[in-house]
Amino acid sequence: MDDFLIIGGGIAGISAGGRLSHLGKVRVLEAEDALAYHASGRSAALYEARYGLPSTIALNLASYDHHAAANGGVLSPRGLMLVAGPEDRARFEKDRDAMELTEIDADAALALVPILDPGHASGFAHATGASDIDTDKLIQDFAREIRGNSGTVETGRRIDAITRDNGHWTVTAGDAAYHARTLVNAAGAWADQVAVMAGVAPIGLTPLRRSVARMPAPGGHDVTGWPMIFGAGESWYAKPDAGAWIVSPAEEDPVDAAHDAWADDMVLAEGIARYQPFFTVEVTRVTSTWAGLRTFSPDRALVLGPDPDHPDFVWVAGQGGYGFQTAPAASQLVADLVAGRSPVLDATTTAALSPARFR
Repeated sequence: MDDFLIIGGGIAGISAGGRLSHLGKVRVLEAEDALAYHASGRSAALYEARYGLPSTIALNLASYDHHAAANGGVLSPRGLMLVAGPEDRARFEKDRDAMELTEIDADAALALVPILDPGHASGFAHATGASDIDTDKLIQDFAREIRGNSGTVETGRRIDAITRDNGHWTVTAGDAAYHARTLVNAAGAWADQVAVMAGVAPIGLTPLRRSVARMPAPGGHDVTGWPMIFGAGESWYAKPDAGAWIVSPAEEDPVDAAHDAWADDMVLAEGIARYQPFFTVEVTRVTSTWAGLRTFSPDRALVLGPDPDHPDFVWVAGQGGYGFQTAPAASQLVADLVAGRSPVLDATTTAALSPARFR
């Protein structure tokens, strides 16, 4: 009998498992053959504290110390630039102010990213605080924490059924049956399906596809020190990636059902067409593409904590693309609520993240 059985081996499940492993025996079940296969494995891997709703920003800020220092830290400098086209001024100013960016002139922007086209871009803003997250290290650090506290992480365990009898949960996966006092739902795009299997009312989560194209470094430049760049209104983004360059349309296209997502070539082409006017180097070759499902709750805030109707069913869901940067604080909040401790986060933020808001 486990104390906590966690369904989902992405950053949500693994970080929650790390925190909960200090309260009891943890077992994580991941359907795929590797951790962080779906949304977590396709993240833009950026820490930007001022990105998201107020409740998300609170989680971002509360996560910083862990990201920066725990186990040697997982952050490295990246920086963030926002650019505006001729008709983007209103969206540019809204994003600039929301993310507390400093407006800079074209010469300063070109010093950071020499392939920008100031003939098209009408505004630039920049901040140095954004950082890359070593996502694999963060996952493995939390997995080691689970194992170090006598917990277990199992992959290739796709859930077939969930029942509750005599005060504990039974989860079957193939020919194996697992028993636990508390069930933790960290199944990402599949979280509502897991809830229904468990006899718990779903939240109304919506998985939205986001696609990415990888290409050679533009013009053969060394892009290592370039910032991540957003089009105003998050109409596209571009980012260095292991010596190459990735471009995303930043789309949020609903999908019929949770699945192993793939990129839509037409959507990618449209996104690259929005990106291209801002740069003097033409996109001529794409080396690979992928997509992930960013799953949002109805109000787009994360869903963290015990279900009000089933306190032994715990939600760690609705990360919506903020999973990695919020993980340390989100997982700590879940552990605090499960343990009956007063959370570090304020009461307003805690309530904004609670599953109770949907009941």
